[in-house]
Amino acid sequence: MKGDTLRVAGHAPVLIRGGRVVDPSQQLDAVADVLLVDGRVARVGEGIEAPEGAETIDAAGLVVTPGLIDVHVHLREPGQEHKETIRSGARAAAAGGFTAVVAMPNTDPPIDSPATVGYVVAAGHRAGGARVFPTGCITVGQAGEQLTEFGELVDAGAVAVTDDGRPVMGAGMLRMALEYALAFDVPVAVHEEELTLSRGGSMNEGIIATRLGLTGIPNEAEDVMIARDLMLAELTGGRLHVQHVSTRRGVALIREAKARGVRVTAEGTPHHFTLTDAAVEAYRTDAKMNPPLRSEADREAVRQGVSDGTLDVIATDHAPHHYDEKEQAFEDAPNGIVGLETALGLSYTELVATGLLDLSGLIDRMSCAPARAMNLDRMGLGSLREGSVADVTIIDPRLEWTVDPTTFLSLSRNTPFTGRALRCRAVRTIVGGATVWQAD
Repeated sequence: MKGDTLRVAGHAPVLIRGGRVVDPSQQLDAVADVLLVDGRVARVGEGIEAPEGAETIDAAGLVVTPGLIDVHVHLREPGQEHKETIRSGARAAAAGGFTAVVAMPNTDPPIDSPATVGYVVAAGHRAGGARVFPTGCITVGQAGEQLTEFGELVDAGAVAVTDDGRPVMGAGMLRMALEYALAFDVPVAVHEEELTLSRGGSMNEGIIATRLGLTGIPNEAEDVMIARDLMLAELTGGRLHVQHVSTRRGVALIREAKARGVRVTAEGTPHHFTLTDAAVEAYRTDAKMNPPLRSEADREAVRQGVSDGTLDVIATDHAPHHYDEKEQAFEDAPNGIVGLETALGLSYTELVATGLLDLSGLIDRMSCAPARAMNLDRMGLGSLREGSVADVTIIDPRLEWTVDPTTFLSLSRNTPFTGRALRCRAVRTIVGGATVWQAD
């Protein structure tokens, strides 16, 4: 893809010895060695001899996977660097085991021109952590009135277009976007929210909202937009990517559309398959997000959607906010939580440790499927096949740890998971053959 220059290392080879190699892209799950040379995967197999001068990593008892990829993060730069920067976000991602992230364009100014896309590309190259792939806005200024120049955005390095943070309210506008994006074979990623149904709401509509005296947001505010956009994707043949699905009907609609052959991928977030609106009790603003935490039935539907692949991708919707902003009254506090450094542990604890998903399925949802959804597989990401880019995550699935936001590398600490006991954590993150993060 034009505009993309992948970072690869030109230093000594790396031999990762004796780990359990889990790579769903080639149905591989076996104890093996992995040799990285010149920023590429040179070989995977048993008994590989270390080349002269190679760094050797003992991975016995650990899991070696294609680098994890998060297709939905907010890095806040340009314009809100007090919450996060591209540098801090890329490093937080690496600490969470992610070798690549896809940055949303709702910055200040929005990323709606080749110049702003190029800015993110350049800053990502300088960051030194996970790779950073920008997206571009669907509409100029995210105003919903005029399409951006998709071709110029893609040439500058955008891997998708989205107005995330805002829905595209006009059906005709989204139809044009899906048709226009076909020429560049990029997905149109959508935030599904019917604003006339959600306006004034700050949490899920239900008994808890009533008890707290807060205006609720009904499931239908999301469902009607998912239904509309699936029909438009079917009409146009365009590639639709549905972000942060939170409702049981939304999961069912996507499942049915996939059965009809609609070109759609979709996300489940760790917070939506782990928490319910009960987390908002006592007006906890760290549990305020959009779409909101829903009912237990919705949470279970999202879990099942991730399990059966209806929701192809686990994505964090990493949304950092400054402490003072989250300390406002519930209705006034901004939506969102940080997620890069807790996603792997939450996903393993909630899905794998409970038997809902096996380890290969988890790695598919967090590496291979995200790469396919954003065309990053065409660049050699999301796989450990010979010749692929040497982006590798080494995981300790036995490691038990407790969420402590004071240790985060993100500039923000807004998480509802403080004190949560988790299992499984990344212990080394390798990008382009070079270690960019390692556990102490």
